[in-house]
Amino acid sequence: MMSAMLLCITLFAASDLNADSFVLLNGQIEEKPAAEMMKWYFLDQVKKACDDRSEAYDSLKTPEDIIAYQQKMHAFFVTQLGGLPERTPLNAQTVAQGERDLFRFEKIIYESRPNYFVTALLYLPKTKAPCPGIIVPCGHSVNGKASEAYQRACMLLAANGMAVLCYDPIGQGERYAYLTKEGKAEFGSTLEHTLLGIGAILTGTNTAAYRIWDGMRAIDYLQSRDDIIADRIGCTGNSGGGTLTSYLMALDERIVCAAPSCYLTSFDRLLNTIGAQDAEQNIYGQIAFGMDHADYVHMRAPKPTLMCTATKDFFDITGSWNTFREAKRLFTRLGYAERMDIIEYDAEHGFSQPLREGAARWMSRWLLEQDRVITEPDFTIFSDEEAQCSPQGQVMLMDNALSVLDLNAMRADQLKEKRAAFRKESSDEELRNKVKELIAYTETSPRPEFATVEVITEGDITYETFQIKPEDGVVLPAILATPKEFSGDYILVLHESGKSAVFDKNGIGANMLKAGNAVLAVDLRGMGETQGSQSPNGWHPYVGSDWKDYFTAYLLGKSYVGMRVTDIHAVTGWLKAYKNTRSVQLVATGNATVPALHAAVLYPDLFAHITLKDGIPSWEKVVKTPRAKCQLINAVHDALSWYDLPDLVALIPEGSVEILNAFVPVF
Repeated sequence: MMSAMLLCITLFAASDLNADSFVLLNGQIEEKPAAEMMKWYFLDQVKKACDDRSEAYDSLKTPEDIIAYQQKMHAFFVTQLGGLPERTPLNAQTVAQGERDLFRFEKIIYESRPNYFVTALLYLPKTKAPCPGIIVPCGHSVNGKASEAYQRACMLLAANGMAVLCYDPIGQGERYAYLTKEGKAEFGSTLEHTLLGIGAILTGTNTAAYRIWDGMRAIDYLQSRDDIIADRIGCTGNSGGGTLTSYLMALDERIVCAAPSCYLTSFDRLLNTIGAQDAEQNIYGQIAFGMDHADYVHMRAPKPTLMCTATKDFFDITGSWNTFREAKRLFTRLGYAERMDIIEYDAEHGFSQPLREGAARWMSRWLLEQDRVITEPDFTIFSDEEAQCSPQGQVMLMDNALSVLDLNAMRADQLKEKRAAFRKESSDEELRNKVKELIAYTETSPRPEFATVEVITEGDITYETFQIKPEDGVVLPAILATPKEFSGDYILVLHESGKSAVFDKNGIGANMLKAGNAVLAVDLRGMGETQGSQSPNGWHPYVGSDWKDYFTAYLLGKSYVGMRVTDIHAVTGWLKAYKNTRSVQLVATGNATVPALHAAVLYPDLFAHITLKDGIPSWEKVVKTPRAKCQLINAVHDALSWYDLPDLVALIPEGSVEILNAFVPVF
């Protein structure tokens, strides 16, 4: 049975029954924190997926094998980004220019999409034109392109004969989407990227897709200039800029030479150390598909690639070396071992001077055909004000400017027609099958393993406490409360705050019991006692405390909606068998309403009646609510291409579902 999973149980005393008494795990499962249950559940699957991927890599022996592998990975990557948009006029303008001792500069604003403004600094050498061009996507810095390390890297490259376009990413520098009334940035870059990612995920794209397209259009801009050699393009960036360099070098064949800094490691090491990062660093299903960090290098082989790494980086250095060795072997198989290299500096995370110099030497070798020692002088950098391109320091204060929030909303509008056509052409069963596919639902036995913890009576109520195991690695603590005068129904209650909230003195369970009903309150996985710990960066009020677990699931091609449907199906099946009843009602609140609705639709005979209280009315409404609160956990990738929550409600017979107080909570 469940002996190993059911250790460290705290029982409540009958003489002192209260909400705090309903704690069944004592904070631990198998000697690990209960709040980390989902983390370890996912890590077991990550290990298996990474082992399977290693076997696939080892089979790449010939150039033909490698080319086929590259094409497969590239196609998957683009698909998971939701495709790439059509090129539109850049409408580039030079708003200012100037000169320093070792380089010239221009301030540029271009539109990577119509009215979607990108602010950039172009550093130009004083050598005779034309020259190679390099794009520098910035890492996570408050001031974006004005950050000192990026300025110094760009100045160094320009001083040594190469033009460099360094642009502000979204959520940084002059491109914040969330602004205060005073026109200042409301959130840090990584939190903003993740908030923007919720709408992107629901509409079948990714924060990364917007950032990648900005970079591709930056290359378009460089190639539009007569003073740039169009077929000599490089890319380097650090941290989040290392992420984007990795993506761009994998996807854009025009990048001849690349030097990603302080990012590339391996998913096995990343997820076992600092865990998943912000939205653009997670591509849907990539671990399940077999696309690891090394594959960003593999996809471009044998084009010159330099990994810039730091010994004490929070992006694990062991993973970096594992990725390098794998890539080096692949380049060697192709006959170009010298085009793959690595440098490591004994420092913490950052675009340190030795890494900047290493990137500059690498670019000089492959873009200028000059293999030389390059050292960095003490440049005088621009102040934030001197680096400013837009009139008021934020593009969203410009006329008609659009942000990713707007683009997500526009994409949601465009998907309405696709959803309507699919629904018109599909039977109810075809819609249900599509829902199962999108939420990555795996049906398990409706007779899960379980163990009784305690049975006590308090007044006229008998409380039975259980631990239910729908699948390996998952334990659901549950309480079944039955009144002495049981004359009603069995009601399964799923409360977003966990089972304790059901039996709180102000909880919804009290009135149900008074009416003669029996109440089964369950903590779905990741709720109640197994809810993820609040992260120290303070994101939990905005995206939830479980965002890291969500993104690990996302990388594995899973959804919390699908996994919680598994829980609901298993628990309901167990209750029906345990109490020999056919009739069960379902009541869900808040974030529990989305998986509850899905369970009711996928299993039409599971519940006699469904009540959804304080849930969201639709995913489309979430996309169009800029400050939607804690909606990441129920975001299903590409759902709005096929269905929205009202489409599911329409599948439930009239009178069988009650929706109370539907709204999108905001922060």
